[in-house]
Amino acid sequence: MSAVASPARYSGWRPDFWTLVAMAAWAILIVLLLIPLGLVLVSSFRDESGQLTLANWQRLFTSARYFNALVNTLIVGFGGLAGALLLGSIMAFCMARIQIAGGRFVSMMAILALVSPPFIGAYSWIVLFGSGGIVRQTLMGWGIFMPPIYGVWGILIVFAFKFYPYVYLLTSGALANINRSLEEAAENLGLTPFQRVVKVSFPLVLPALSAGGLLALIHAIADFGTPRLLGRGFNVLATEAYTSYSAEIGSNLGMATTLSLVLILMSMVFVFIQRYMSRRNVYHSNLINRPEKIRLRGFANVAAHAAVYFIAFGGAMPAIIAAIYSIRKTNGPVFQPGFGLQSYSRIIATLGDVVRNSLLFSGASVLLIVVVGTLIGCLVARRNTTQSSLLDATLMVPYVMPGIVVGVAFIAAFNTPPLVMTGTAAIIILSIFIRRLPYAVRSSAAALRQVGPSMEEAAISLGYSPAQAFLRVTIPLILPGIVAGAMLSFVTAVNELSSSLVLYVGGTITMPVKIYIAINDGDYGTAASLSTILLVLSGSAIYLAFRLLGRDERALL
Repeated sequence: MSAVASPARYSGWRPDFWTLVAMAAWAILIVLLLIPLGLVLVSSFRDESGQLTLANWQRLFTSARYFNALVNTLIVGFGGLAGALLLGSIMAFCMARIQIAGGRFVSMMAILALVSPPFIGAYSWIVLFGSGGIVRQTLMGWGIFMPPIYGVWGILIVFAFKFYPYVYLLTSGALANINRSLEEAAENLGLTPFQRVVKVSFPLVLPALSAGGLLALIHAIADFGTPRLLGRGFNVLATEAYTSYSAEIGSNLGMATTLSLVLILMSMVFVFIQRYMSRRNVYHSNLINRPEKIRLRGFANVAAHAAVYFIAFGGAMPAIIAAIYSIRKTNGPVFQPGFGLQSYSRIIATLGDVVRNSLLFSGASVLLIVVVGTLIGCLVARRNTTQSSLLDATLMVPYVMPGIVVGVAFIAAFNTPPLVMTGTAAIIILSIFIRRLPYAVRSSAAALRQVGPSMEEAAISLGYSPAQAFLRVTIPLILPGIVAGAMLSFVTAVNELSSSLVLYVGGTITMPVKIYIAINDGDYGTAASLSTILLVLSGSAIYLAFRLLGRDERALL
């Protein structure tokens, strides 16, 4: 009698919670990042008939138009960097080391400059210093000639005041944390004030200074609106990419994708240079015996206050001009003497869908950013593996991708079957989501690193699954940081212009896109009122974030 063998039980592989999160994260990055970038790369090697060619790259370096755009991009990038470093360093030193009356107000002005809607900065400078600008016309009436602000110098001035907060917010914190004993020891050894700054203070703040400068540089080379409005023939890669896309829509996007790739490569190179510089010579200082703010007197005190307030008001001027002009009386697009609310009435009557689109698109993208960014941030913080490190490194790519590049990449990827999303709200929401995802990942990872894993381990030992421990233990501990990060993500999402300008159709137009169109059409009242609405929305979100973060302005970066 033979024994009947019992069927063997199949024990299949069952991935745990965090493995599923990793798989989902890679799936998102493959679909929304790697495939679009891959298609951009392939498109740059195709001509209008779809044949493989190096003609696009050859045109980049042989065509005077594109080569000049490349050179111009470097000019405005490093020029904007120099201006931001100059203004930001002066502001940071004065605010960190000198008693400035109204210091909180000055910081608020810097934040206002940081969250001002796109395009409105260039528009405000045109209102004041353009061909028919108020200030320029007044000076001309007094017999003082002043050239209009158009051209490369106008772009550099706007960039300096627009991007200095990146340097100021990071560097002021570093200056305030330097151990005063080091500077006192250097003074006792006979070093002059200038030598103390070069040999002691500068090495300690170099990482913060280079990080702020990097942010200014990346934003300067990616900026589309300012060169578009002020350039008057001074084209950069971002404007040329948009022009190439607009001219070639429906056919080959080869030149637009080639220019987009160059922008990505430039941004990545600058990121690696900054990281190398900040890690080459690392200096540390403890947080005891911090410097005390000194009270200046006489001319020095007046000069310090004048410099700080000049920089602060220069950066916040676009927001101030927008708020004032939003309540100017108008007759259609033409301003009239006096004040009125015609521009807001026009928005309520005819542009309600534009406001609604911005709120819906930014709200949906922020919801995705918070959920996915929190999960990936926790994965990166808790699992110190090669896969999580590679995931974190891959997320650096959308961090440095200009918005115009994201838009062109999404057109290349989602304009043909099997996944056609062009002309829909989904493509705008997903473009904002993938571009802002790295911010949420890093903020969640930073918050989680301050919470030890012992509480999660204890919950798992009591019978919770990893998913339950994450939802019931980890999330409540880092919830303030998550909500604050959501508010800051909302600010960037609702002000997103470059990618939306490429991706929108009539029914999916947003407030930043409408501001751009209104400025080009000369309807400055509508542009100013929409900008003011964006400022109110951004300011409210920033206020909520500060309440949760304990007013740490550096969290904005």
